[in-house]
Amino acid sequence: MELSKEQCREIIARRIAKEFKEGDVITLGIGLPTEAANYIPADMHVVIQSENGMTGLGHRDFAALERPKITNAGGVPATAKKGAAFFDTAMSFAIMRGGHVDATVLGALQVDEEGNLANWMVPNVFVPGMGGAMDLVVGAKKVIVTMEHTAKGGEPRIVKKCTLPLTAAHEVDMIITERAVIDVTPEGLLLKEINPLFSLQDILDSTDADLIVPDYISHNAA
Repeated sequence: MELSKEQCREIIARRIAKEFKEGDVITLGIGLPTEAANYIPADMHVVIQSENGMTGLGHRDFAALERPKITNAGGVPATAKKGAAFFDTAMSFAIMRGGHVDATVLGALQVDEEGNLANWMVPNVFVPGMGGAMDLVVGAKKVIVTMEHTAKGGEPRIVKKCTLPLTAAHEVDMIITERAVIDVTPEGLLLKEINPLFSLQDILDSTDADLIVPDYISHNAA
């Protein structure tokens, strides 16, 4: 089934939000991961740490598009929850590196069977730097990677072995796409959920890596 980019992003963002637990400290990476903040239940207390120097980040702020006072790590206008705190980059990275983050959500270009992550550079394309991804994946207790299941042209992003430069090795715990949710286990990639808009064969055909397919798979619409 063909979904628009906007539909894919909403499906993924809604599913990301279901992974958070009461009291979690969460860091959301630039781009798609930040959209998960818009789908966290109002009665759930979590603390979102933003790499640009804030804890207590809230949902997107549509009213501040022209003159934002607060932005998330991607520069998108956002709100601040009661009790929010602001600080410099040194403090922000100390939180990320010091094991204080329960879960981080990052975008990716590739993830492989060993939980290796490539998300910062495409060869021959200029990039300003790795940003905080390397610090987050090593410092966070749980690493969730989110991305569209395939790249342009249908090329799989979940591969047997990453071919792009790695951000980190053996650090990914879970992969969430618009098609499926996959756990990274010592035995390999375990297919946990399938979006009911897709079949098992759709998932297998669009994934280069080998998947462990259990007898029962949840069909969960985000």
